[in-house]
Amino acid sequence: LIRFQGTDKGAFFTEYGEATRYQVGEVVGKGSYGVVASAVDTHTGEPVAIKKIDDVFEHVADATRILREIKLLRLLRHPDIVQIKHIMLPPSRREFRDIYIIFELMESDLHQVIKANDDLSPEHHQFFFYQLLRGMKYIHAANVFHRDLKPKNILANADCKLKICDFGLARVSFNDTPSAIFWTDYVATRWYRAPELCGSFFSKYTPAIDIWSIGCIFAEMLTGRPLFPGKNVVHQLDLMTDLLGTPSAESISRIRNEKARRYLGNMKKKHPIPFSQKFPGVDPMALHLLERLLAFDPTDRPTAAEALADPYFTGLANSELEPTTQPISRLEFEFERRKLAREDVRELIYREILEYHPQMLHEYLRGGDQANFLYPSCLT
Repeated sequence: LIRFQGTDKGAFFTEYGEATRYQVGEVVGKGSYGVVASAVDTHTGEPVAIKKIDDVFEHVADATRILREIKLLRLLRHPDIVQIKHIMLPPSRREFRDIYIIFELMESDLHQVIKANDDLSPEHHQFFFYQLLRGMKYIHAANVFHRDLKPKNILANADCKLKICDFGLARVSFNDTPSAIFWTDYVATRWYRAPELCGSFFSKYTPAIDIWSIGCIFAEMLTGRPLFPGKNVVHQLDLMTDLLGTPSAESISRIRNEKARRYLGNMKKKHPIPFSQKFPGVDPMALHLLERLLAFDPTDRPTAAEALADPYFTGLANSELEPTTQPISRLEFEFERRKLAREDVRELIYREILEYHPQMLHEYLRGGDQANFLYPSCLT
Protein backbone atom coordinates (compact mmCIF):
# COMPACT_ATOMS: atom_id res chain seq x y z
CA LEU A 1 0.00 0.00 0.00
CA ILE A 2 1.12 3.55 -0.75
CA ARG A 3 0.59 6.16 1.94
CA PHE A 4 0.28 9.82 0.94
CA GLN A 5 2.23 12.14 3.20
CA GLY A 6 3.23 15.78 3.03
CA THR A 7 3.62 16.90 -0.57
CA ASP A 8 2.24 13.59 -1.85
CA LYS A 9 -1.22 14.70 -0.82
CA GLY A 10 -0.80 17.82 -2.92
CA ALA A 11 0.27 15.67 -5.86
CA PHE A 12 -2.79 13.48 -5.41
CA PHE A 13 -5.22 16.39 -5.46
CA THR A 14 -3.35 18.64 -7.95
CA GLU A 15 -5.05 22.06 -7.84
CA TYR A 16 -8.43 21.07 -6.38
CA GLY A 17 -9.61 23.50 -3.73
CA GLU A 18 -11.67 21.00 -1.75
CA ALA A 19 -8.58 18.89 -1.02
CA THR A 20 -8.28 20.39 2.47
CA ARG A 21 -11.51 18.63 3.43
CA TYR A 22 -9.97 15.13 3.12
CA GLN A 23 -7.15 13.50 5.04
CA VAL A 24 -5.80 11.01 2.50
CA GLY A 25 -4.55 7.63 3.73
CA GLU A 26 -3.47 4.68 1.59
CA VAL A 27 -3.99 3.61 -1.98
CA VAL A 28 -6.47 0.73 -1.79
CA GLY A 29 -6.91 0.07 -5.50
CA LYS A 30 -5.34 0.74 -8.89
CA GLY A 31 -6.63 0.34 -12.40
CA SER A 32 -6.47 1.72 -15.92
CA TYR A 33 -8.58 4.68 -14.73
CA GLY A 34 -6.16 5.79 -11.97
CA VAL A 35 -6.17 5.11 -8.23
CA VAL A 36 -8.52 4.75 -5.26
CA ALA A 37 -7.28 6.01 -1.89
CA SER A 38 -8.84 5.71 1.54
CA ALA A 39 -9.42 9.00 3.33
CA VAL A 40 -11.27 10.69 6.17
CA ASP A 41 -13.79 13.45 5.53
CA THR A 42 -12.67 16.02 8.13
CA HIS A 43 -16.10 17.72 8.00
CA THR A 44 -17.95 14.60 9.13
CA GLY A 45 -15.20 12.30 10.49
CA GLU A 46 -16.47 9.63 8.11
CA PRO A 47 -14.09 7.22 6.31
CA VAL A 48 -14.42 7.49 2.52
CA ALA A 49 -12.79 6.23 -0.66
CA ILE A 50 -11.52 8.78 -3.20
CA LYS A 51 -11.32 7.62 -6.80
CA LYS A 52 -8.95 9.80 -8.81
CA ILE A 53 -9.43 9.43 -12.58
CA ASP A 54 -6.50 10.88 -14.53
CA ASP A 55 -6.67 12.50 -17.96
CA VAL A 56 -10.36 11.72 -18.28
CA PHE A 57 -10.76 13.23 -21.74
CA GLU A 58 -7.77 11.66 -23.45
CA HIS A 59 -10.17 9.18 -25.09
CA VAL A 60 -13.79 10.21 -25.70
CA ALA A 61 -15.03 6.60 -25.36
CA ASP A 62 -13.47 6.26 -21.89
CA ALA A 63 -14.81 9.65 -20.82
CA THR A 64 -18.30 8.63 -21.99
CA ARG A 65 -18.06 5.46 -19.91
CA ILE A 66 -17.18 7.56 -16.84
CA LEU A 67 -20.10 9.91 -17.58
CA ARG A 68 -22.44 6.92 -17.83
CA GLU A 69 -21.23 5.48 -14.53
CA ILE A 70 -21.49 8.66 -12.45
CA LYS A 71 -24.92 9.41 -13.92
CA LEU A 72 -26.20 5.90 -13.15
CA LEU A 73 -24.83 5.97 -9.61
CA ARG A 74 -26.60 9.29 -9.01
CA LEU A 75 -29.89 7.84 -10.27
CA LEU A 76 -29.63 4.40 -8.65
CA ARG A 77 -29.89 4.86 -4.88
CA HIS A 78 -30.16 1.55 -3.08
CA PRO A 79 -28.51 -0.09 -0.03
CA ASP A 80 -26.96 -2.79 -2.24
CA ILE A 81 -25.40 -0.34 -4.73
CA VAL A 82 -22.27 1.65 -3.94
CA GLN A 83 -23.01 5.32 -3.33
CA ILE A 84 -21.25 8.43 -4.61
CA LYS A 85 -21.16 10.83 -1.69
CA HIS A 86 -19.55 13.77 -3.45
CA ILE A 87 -17.61 14.79 -6.56
CA MET A 88 -15.05 17.56 -6.20
CA LEU A 89 -15.66 20.74 -8.15
CA PRO A 90 -12.92 21.20 -10.77
CA PRO A 91 -10.96 24.47 -10.77
CA SER A 92 -11.93 25.23 -14.37
CA ARG A 93 -15.13 24.30 -16.15
CA ARG A 94 -13.58 23.97 -19.62
CA GLU A 95 -10.03 22.82 -18.93
CA PHE A 96 -10.13 20.27 -16.11
CA ARG A 97 -8.50 16.87 -16.79
CA ASP A 98 -8.86 14.88 -13.55
CA ILE A 99 -11.95 13.90 -11.58
CA TYR A 100 -12.16 13.09 -7.86
CA ILE A 101 -15.17 10.99 -6.87
CA ILE A 102 -15.88 10.40 -3.17
CA PHE A 103 -17.47 7.02 -2.41
CA GLU A 104 -18.49 5.35 0.80
CA LEU A 105 -15.50 3.27 1.92
CA MET A 106 -15.84 -0.51 1.68
CA GLU A 107 -13.25 -2.85 3.15
CA SER A 108 -12.87 -5.44 0.41
CA ASP A 109 -14.57 -7.08 -2.56
CA LEU A 110 -16.25 -10.43 -3.00
CA HIS A 111 -13.30 -11.83 -4.96
CA GLN A 112 -11.03 -11.26 -1.94
CA VAL A 113 -13.67 -12.56 0.48
CA ILE A 114 -14.03 -15.82 -1.46
CA LYS A 115 -10.25 -16.15 -1.83
CA ALA A 116 -9.55 -15.56 1.87
CA ASN A 117 -12.42 -17.61 3.35
CA ASP A 118 -12.78 -21.28 2.53
CA ASP A 119 -15.22 -21.73 5.40
CA LEU A 120 -18.13 -19.45 4.46
CA SER A 121 -21.25 -20.83 6.12
CA PRO A 122 -24.58 -21.61 4.40
CA GLU A 123 -25.92 -18.48 6.15
CA HIS A 124 -23.18 -16.39 4.51
CA HIS A 125 -24.04 -17.90 1.12
CA GLN A 126 -27.73 -17.16 1.55
CA PHE A 127 -27.25 -13.58 2.76
CA PHE A 128 -24.75 -12.72 -0.01
CA PHE A 129 -27.01 -14.28 -2.65
CA TYR A 130 -30.02 -12.38 -1.29
CA GLN A 131 -28.28 -9.00 -1.40
CA LEU A 132 -27.12 -9.54 -4.98
CA LEU A 133 -30.61 -10.39 -6.16
CA ARG A 134 -32.19 -7.55 -4.16
CA GLY A 135 -29.81 -5.04 -5.75
CA MET A 136 -30.41 -6.54 -9.18
CA LYS A 137 -34.19 -6.38 -8.75
CA TYR A 138 -33.85 -2.62 -8.25
CA ILE A 139 -31.37 -2.15 -11.13
CA HIS A 140 -33.57 -4.06 -13.56
CA ALA A 141 -36.67 -2.13 -12.41
CA ALA A 142 -34.83 0.99 -13.61
CA ASN A 143 -34.39 -0.72 -17.02
CA VAL A 144 -30.63 -0.92 -16.48
CA PHE A 145 -28.50 -3.92 -17.42
CA HIS A 146 -25.25 -4.04 -15.44
CA ARG A 147 -23.49 -6.31 -18.00
CA ASP A 148 -20.29 -6.82 -15.99
CA LEU A 149 -21.20 -8.57 -12.75
CA LYS A 150 -18.27 -10.49 -11.25
CA PRO A 151 -16.84 -10.89 -7.73
CA LYS A 152 -14.38 -7.99 -8.17
CA ASN A 153 -17.29 -5.65 -8.97
CA ILE A 154 -19.08 -6.44 -5.70
CA LEU A 155 -17.70 -4.59 -2.69
CA ALA A 156 -17.88 -6.16 0.76
CA ASN A 157 -17.59 -5.23 4.44
CA ALA A 158 -16.78 -7.33 7.50
CA ASP A 159 -20.46 -7.17 8.54
CA CYS A 160 -21.25 -9.17 5.34
CA LYS A 161 -22.87 -6.23 3.56
CA LEU A 162 -22.35 -6.26 -0.21
CA LYS A 163 -22.61 -3.40 -2.68
CA ILE A 164 -22.64 -3.66 -6.47
CA CYS A 165 -20.21 -1.28 -8.19
CA ASP A 166 -18.57 -0.52 -11.55
CA PHE A 167 -21.39 0.53 -13.86
CA GLY A 168 -19.04 1.55 -16.67
CA LEU A 169 -20.41 -1.13 -19.01
CA ALA A 170 -24.02 -0.75 -17.85
CA ARG A 171 -26.72 0.39 -20.26
CA VAL A 172 -30.23 1.72 -19.93
CA SER A 173 -32.57 -0.28 -22.15
CA PHE A 174 -35.14 1.61 -24.18
CA ASN A 175 -37.52 -0.46 -26.28
CA ASP A 176 -36.51 1.16 -29.57
CA THR A 177 -32.77 0.82 -28.99
CA PRO A 178 -31.36 -1.39 -31.78
CA SER A 179 -29.70 -4.37 -30.10
CA ALA A 180 -26.81 -4.29 -32.60
CA ILE A 181 -25.83 -0.80 -31.42
CA PHE A 182 -26.68 -1.59 -27.81
CA TRP A 183 -24.15 -4.42 -27.62
CA THR A 184 -21.32 -3.46 -29.97
CA ASP A 185 -18.94 -2.59 -27.11
CA TYR A 186 -19.73 -5.61 -24.96
CA VAL A 187 -16.40 -6.63 -23.44
CA ALA A 188 -17.34 -7.97 -20.01
CA THR A 189 -15.31 -10.69 -18.34
CA ARG A 190 -15.88 -13.97 -20.21
CA TRP A 191 -16.17 -16.27 -17.17
CA TYR A 192 -19.38 -14.62 -15.99
CA ARG A 193 -20.83 -13.98 -19.45
CA ALA A 194 -24.19 -15.56 -20.29
CA PRO A 195 -24.17 -18.13 -23.12
CA GLU A 196 -26.26 -15.89 -25.36
CA LEU A 197 -23.41 -13.36 -25.27
CA CYS A 198 -20.76 -15.92 -26.19
CA GLY A 199 -22.00 -16.13 -29.75
CA SER A 200 -24.53 -13.34 -30.32
CA PHE A 201 -27.11 -16.06 -29.89
CA PHE A 202 -30.47 -14.40 -29.53
CA SER A 203 -31.91 -11.41 -31.32
CA LYS A 204 -33.07 -9.65 -28.15
CA TYR A 205 -30.97 -9.47 -25.00
CA THR A 206 -32.74 -9.27 -21.67
CA PRO A 207 -31.92 -8.76 -17.98
CA ALA A 208 -31.36 -12.53 -17.90
CA ILE A 209 -27.70 -11.84 -18.79
CA ASP A 210 -27.20 -10.41 -15.28
CA ILE A 211 -29.13 -13.29 -13.70
CA TRP A 212 -26.69 -15.77 -15.28
CA SER A 213 -23.74 -13.79 -13.88
CA ILE A 214 -25.23 -13.88 -10.38
CA GLY A 215 -25.60 -17.66 -10.74
CA CYS A 216 -21.90 -17.95 -11.66
CA ILE A 217 -20.94 -15.78 -8.69
CA PHE A 218 -23.06 -17.83 -6.28
CA ALA A 219 -21.51 -21.07 -7.56
CA GLU A 220 -18.07 -19.54 -6.97
CA MET A 221 -19.04 -18.74 -3.39
CA LEU A 222 -20.00 -22.38 -2.87
CA THR A 223 -16.74 -23.86 -4.17
CA GLY A 224 -14.18 -21.06 -3.91
CA ARG A 225 -13.42 -21.42 -7.64
CA PRO A 226 -14.86 -19.86 -10.83
CA LEU A 227 -17.51 -22.11 -12.35
CA PHE A 228 -16.74 -21.58 -16.05
CA PRO A 229 -13.13 -20.30 -16.42
CA GLY A 230 -13.08 -20.47 -20.23
CA LYS A 231 -9.84 -19.77 -22.13
CA ASN A 232 -11.82 -18.54 -25.16
CA VAL A 233 -15.45 -18.45 -26.35
CA VAL A 234 -15.46 -22.06 -27.62
CA HIS A 235 -13.91 -23.36 -24.40
CA GLN A 236 -16.46 -21.30 -22.46
CA LEU A 237 -19.33 -23.01 -24.29
CA ASP A 238 -17.69 -26.41 -23.75
CA LEU A 239 -17.50 -25.84 -19.98
CA MET A 240 -21.13 -24.69 -19.85
CA THR A 241 -22.42 -27.69 -21.78
CA ASP A 242 -20.21 -30.08 -19.76
CA LEU A 243 -22.27 -29.12 -16.70
CA LEU A 244 -25.66 -28.26 -18.20
CA GLY A 245 -25.72 -30.72 -21.09
CA THR A 246 -26.21 -29.78 -24.73
CA PRO A 247 -29.08 -27.32 -25.19
CA SER A 248 -32.38 -28.47 -26.64
CA ALA A 249 -32.96 -28.45 -30.40
CA GLU A 250 -35.50 -25.66 -29.83
CA SER A 251 -32.94 -23.45 -28.06
CA ILE A 252 -30.33 -24.15 -30.74
CA SER A 253 -32.82 -23.30 -33.51
CA ARG A 254 -33.31 -19.81 -32.05
CA ILE A 255 -29.61 -18.96 -32.14
CA ARG A 256 -29.01 -16.31 -34.79
CA ASN A 257 -25.25 -16.74 -35.04
CA GLU A 258 -24.73 -19.39 -37.71
CA LYS A 259 -21.29 -20.53 -36.46
CA ALA A 260 -22.51 -20.93 -32.88
CA ARG A 261 -25.67 -22.68 -34.06
CA ARG A 262 -23.65 -25.12 -36.15
CA TYR A 263 -21.10 -25.70 -33.36
CA LEU A 264 -23.75 -26.58 -30.78
CA GLY A 265 -25.83 -28.52 -33.32
CA ASN A 266 -22.84 -30.71 -34.18
CA MET A 267 -21.70 -31.11 -30.58
CA LYS A 268 -21.64 -34.64 -29.25
CA LYS A 269 -24.68 -35.18 -27.04
CA LYS A 270 -23.85 -34.32 -23.42
CA HIS A 271 -26.04 -35.15 -20.45
CA PRO A 272 -26.34 -32.62 -17.62
CA ILE A 273 -24.42 -33.32 -14.41
CA PRO A 274 -26.71 -33.26 -11.34
CA PHE A 275 -25.96 -30.14 -9.31
CA SER A 276 -25.94 -32.28 -6.14
CA GLN A 277 -22.95 -34.13 -7.64
CA LYS A 278 -21.19 -30.93 -8.77
CA PHE A 279 -21.81 -29.19 -5.41
CA PRO A 280 -21.85 -31.97 -2.77
CA GLY A 281 -23.14 -31.09 0.67
CA VAL A 282 -24.90 -27.88 -0.40
CA ASP A 283 -28.48 -27.12 0.65
CA PRO A 284 -30.74 -28.72 -2.02
CA MET A 285 -32.95 -25.62 -2.08
CA ALA A 286 -29.92 -23.44 -2.88
CA LEU A 287 -28.97 -25.79 -5.71
CA HIS A 288 -32.51 -25.82 -7.09
CA LEU A 289 -32.44 -22.01 -7.33
CA LEU A 290 -28.93 -22.03 -8.78
CA GLU A 291 -30.07 -24.44 -11.48
CA ARG A 292 -32.88 -22.03 -12.41
CA LEU A 293 -30.44 -19.13 -12.70
CA LEU A 294 -28.01 -21.12 -14.85
CA ALA A 295 -30.56 -22.17 -17.47
CA PHE A 296 -28.84 -22.16 -20.86
CA ASP A 297 -31.84 -20.54 -22.54
CA PRO A 298 -32.40 -17.02 -21.14
CA THR A 299 -36.18 -17.42 -21.37
CA ASP A 300 -35.95 -20.20 -18.75
CA ARG A 301 -34.19 -18.03 -16.14
CA PRO A 302 -36.24 -16.28 -13.44
CA THR A 303 -36.24 -12.53 -13.01
CA ALA A 304 -34.51 -11.18 -9.90
CA ALA A 305 -37.93 -10.63 -8.29
CA GLU A 306 -38.97 -14.22 -9.08
CA ALA A 307 -35.68 -15.57 -7.71
CA LEU A 308 -36.22 -13.64 -4.46
CA ALA A 309 -39.59 -15.39 -4.09
CA ASP A 310 -37.89 -18.80 -4.21
CA PRO A 311 -38.41 -21.00 -1.10
CA TYR A 312 -34.63 -20.79 -0.49
CA PHE A 313 -35.16 -17.25 0.86
CA THR A 314 -38.12 -18.04 3.12
CA GLY A 315 -37.79 -15.97 6.29
CA LEU A 316 -35.24 -13.61 4.70
CA ALA A 317 -36.90 -12.10 1.64
CA ASN A 318 -39.75 -9.65 1.97
CA SER A 319 -40.97 -8.02 -1.23
CA GLU A 320 -42.53 -5.14 0.72
CA LEU A 321 -39.14 -4.22 2.19
CA GLU A 322 -37.16 -4.57 -1.05
CA PRO A 323 -36.85 -1.13 -2.63
CA THR A 324 -37.94 -0.74 -6.22
CA THR A 325 -37.90 2.19 -8.63
CA GLN A 326 -39.26 3.58 -11.89
CA PRO A 327 -37.53 3.18 -15.27
CA ILE A 328 -34.88 5.85 -15.87
CA SER A 329 -36.02 8.71 -18.08
CA ARG A 330 -34.84 8.63 -21.67
CA LEU A 331 -33.87 12.31 -21.28
CA GLU A 332 -31.08 11.38 -18.87
CA PHE A 333 -29.39 9.33 -21.60
CA GLU A 334 -30.18 11.42 -24.63
CA PHE A 335 -26.40 11.83 -25.08
CA GLU A 336 -26.18 8.14 -26.09
CA ARG A 337 -27.91 9.05 -29.36
CA ARG A 338 -25.31 11.66 -30.35
CA LYS A 339 -21.78 11.49 -31.60
CA LEU A 340 -20.06 13.40 -28.82
CA ALA A 341 -17.03 15.60 -29.19
CA ARG A 342 -14.51 15.84 -26.34
CA GLU A 343 -15.87 19.21 -25.20
CA ASP A 344 -19.42 17.78 -25.13
CA VAL A 345 -18.43 14.99 -22.74
CA ARG A 346 -16.50 17.45 -20.58
CA GLU A 347 -19.58 19.67 -20.29
CA LEU A 348 -21.88 16.72 -19.54
CA ILE A 349 -19.54 15.47 -16.80
CA TYR A 350 -19.29 19.01 -15.40
CA ARG A 351 -23.10 19.12 -15.31
CA GLU A 352 -23.12 15.84 -13.34
CA ILE A 353 -20.51 17.19 -10.90
CA LEU A 354 -22.74 20.20 -10.23
CA GLU A 355 -25.41 17.84 -8.85
CA TYR A 356 -23.15 17.66 -5.78
CA HIS A 357 -22.81 21.48 -5.60
CA PRO A 358 -26.41 22.78 -5.41
CA GLN A 359 -25.61 26.51 -5.34
CA MET A 360 -23.33 26.24 -8.38
CA LEU A 361 -25.96 24.12 -10.14
CA HIS A 362 -28.59 26.79 -9.52
CA GLU A 363 -26.36 29.45 -11.08
CA TYR A 364 -25.52 27.15 -14.00
CA LEU A 365 -29.20 26.48 -14.76
CA ARG A 366 -29.90 30.21 -14.77
CA GLY A 367 -27.31 30.57 -17.51
CA GLY A 368 -29.56 30.03 -20.52
CA ASP A 369 -29.89 27.54 -23.37
CA GLN A 370 -29.17 24.09 -21.92
CA ALA A 371 -28.66 22.44 -25.31
CA ASN A 372 -25.78 24.80 -26.09
CA PHE A 373 -24.36 24.45 -22.59
CA LEU A 374 -24.41 20.66 -22.74
CA TYR A 375 -23.23 20.27 -26.33
CA PRO A 376 -20.65 23.00 -26.99
CA SER A 377 -19.84 21.41 -30.37
CA CYS A 378 -23.28 22.62 -31.56
CA LEU A 379 -21.90 26.17 -31.45
CA THR A 380 -18.94 25.55 -33.77
